[in-house]
Amino acid sequence: MNTETTAVADETVVLAEITAMLQVVLEEYGLDDAEITMDTTFHDDLELESIDLVGLSGQLRELYGEKVNFAAFIAERELDEIIALTVGELVRHVVTSLRAAEEN
Repeated sequence: MNTETTAVADETVVLAEITAMLQVVLEEYGLDDAEITMDTTFHDDLELESIDLVGLSGQLRELYGEKVNFAAFIAERELDEIIALTVGELVRHVVTSLRAAEEN
């Protein structure tokens, strides 16, 4: 399996895991049938508030442990970048973080 295929497979798995987390959050708002793709934005498409991102951060920590630092990922961004954040950007961050942890 080449590196690109592995990256796609990893992103697919992480997307499924993050989608499951988001569906739990969205279920509280009655939006659990929302379609979530790599291009889905947290703010405009899913209408998540900052408190929802805090909850997502906790779920990410629960699943991935200290390997994925969501707070640091968000802290590196300006407000407009956070508002425009896509699920795909988070998926790529998780994949990169997990790979970095494997190399250490």
